[in-house]
Amino acid sequence: MTRDYKDIVTQEPGKRGGRPCIRGMRIAVADILGWLAAGMSHAQILADYPELTEDDIRAALAYAADRERRIVTAPA
Repeated sequence: MTRDYKDIVTQEPGKRGGRPCIRGMRIAVADILGWLAAGMSHAQILADYPELTEDDIRAALAYAADRERRIVTAPA
C-alpha cells in the first residue's frame, strides 16, 4: 500500500455515527469488511463502488488488523 491507512480511514462525529469510514465518504470500514466476508472480490467491490480504490480496500483491512492486534483479552 502506498499510503498508511491512517491517511485513508477517517472518523467524523456526524458521519455514520462516528464509525471509521474511507476518505470522509459514507462508506464505512465495516461495509468493506462485510463485502469481503460475503465473498465479494476486490474487483467486484470496485465495480460496484467506483469511488473506492484498491488502496481503500487495503486500508480497511489494515485498519481491522491493527484494531484486532490491540484488543486486550482477559486470561482464561
